[in-house]
This record gives sequence, C-alpha cells and structure tokens, in this order.
Amino acid sequence: MNAQTEKLVIAGPAGELECALDAPAGDSRGLAVIAHPHPLHGGTMDNKVVQTLARAFVQRGWRAVRFNFRGVGQSAGVWDAGRGEVDDLLAVVAHFRQDGEPLALAGFSFGAFVASHAAQRLGGDLAHLVLVGPATGNFEVARVPGHTVVIHGEHDDVVPLQSTLDWARPQGLPVVVVPGVGHFFHGQLPLLKTLVLRALA
Repeated sequence: MNAQTEKLVIAGPAGELECALDAPAGDSRGLAVIAHPHPLHGGTMDNKVVQTLARAFVQRGWRAVRFNFRGVGQSAGVWDAGRGEVDDLLAVVAHFRQDGEPLALAGFSFGAFVASHAAQRLGGDLAHLVLVGPATGNFEVARVPGHTVVIHGEHDDVVPLQSTLDWARPQGLPVVVVPGVGHFFHGQLPLLKTLVLRALA
C-alpha cells in the first residue's frame, strides 16, 4: 500500500497466512482487520476497496491489517466456502490484537460476509464494523450490531442493492447508498474513503 507497509506471515488454522500491516504515525487507537472479496473471483488483500478501507482506518489513527484468506497469494490451505475463512480472520485478530485494545472489523463483498460472522463470534467486543457491498445475495450474512456501517452502490451488478436492503430491514439497520456506483466503486474510491472516515470520526 505504501513504503511503510509491513508484510509478514503468521500461523493460521490451515497453515501460514500472508498479512500486510499499516500503522499510523503516532499512537494507535486500536486494531482494524480488513477482509478481502471472494478468493475464487480474484479477491486479494491488495484489492482497491480493501486498500481504501485500510487507508481510512490508518488516517483515523488505527493500525490496519489486511490479509489473504487461505489459498490466496502466500497463504496456505484451500477455499472453504466461508467457514474456514472466518477462522482465518479470527486468527489474524488473535495474533495482532494487543491486550484489550479497541478492535474494528471491515470487509468488502465476500469479506463483509466473513466479517459479519467473525463479529458474531466475537460478541459485543467491537468498536467498529464496516461492511462495503456485503455479499447478501450470495451468502448468508450474519446479523450485526446496531452501530455497523453498511455502504452499498446503487448500481451494484454483483450484489443487488435490494438484497442488502432486504437483509438490513429486519435489523433496523441503515444502509448508505452511493448513487450511480457499481460493486467495485470504480472512480469513486475517494468518496468511499470519505464515507468511512466520517463513520470513524
């Protein structure tokens, strides 16, 4: 992401997990772990939306960790339809989180589905949960805390906006809809970053 990005490999439930850590200039406000889109459709920790989420967290003073799910890049193992990927995310949290520090999770598309289930497993122990284009049409995204930030493109051609509204409605959960934008936020990453910065303020 930048010259200061620290690349490292940690032990995961299916073998090594490849990670990238970005830290703010001063003291850290906490740890943010960010999950990438679908591994079988080219999703990696270097996805532009994932990097945008990391930049926003770092700008707000958080340490941001991106990582490759099992079977992606240098991460060992094979695709596990989301089950093992939740374990991967929780292993990253366990490795990088310092005693009791504030924790945030974020994810894009399939990564948002994984983050929702990781958040459920962690209970109420989250300062922020940010889900961008959650894969509500393809996976059973978990119920999430009321302070969760959900951002979805109006013209999402991968996950229809309607499926995310249908998922959010029973939870009374607001969805930030970005007009005219597709799934990957092409040309609108600065706006996405601004929305996340506002949510983290």
